[in-house]
Amino acid sequence: MKHEGDTTWKTPAVEQLADALVEIDDRDTMLAFLRDVCSFNELGALAQRLEAARLVDSGLPYAEVAKRLGASTATVTRVAQWLRHGEGGYRAVLDRLGGSR
Repeated sequence: MKHEGDTTWKTPAVEQLADALVEIDDRDTMLAFLRDVCSFNELGALAQRLEAARLVDSGLPYAEVAKRLGASTATVTRVAQWLRHGEGGYRAVLDRLGGSR
């Protein structure tokens, strides 16, 4: 869960990564960058978390989300916590992708 005022994760390296992602303006370049910067496992984990956020947001019970995705309930619970009490990133992306609320 987010701790009020905790910005220790916003390192210069993380900010540089965010800047790089914002500069990518097409899908093919984004896919190429993600493949270069992430391992297969990391890509799978990121994709699974986004899908978990979408399913949790749609009202599906955590256990069902975990079962559908082959994820642990701990992962689904953590995603749900960040969706509801995080920095607002999941909400912004789900809204842009047309995710349910």
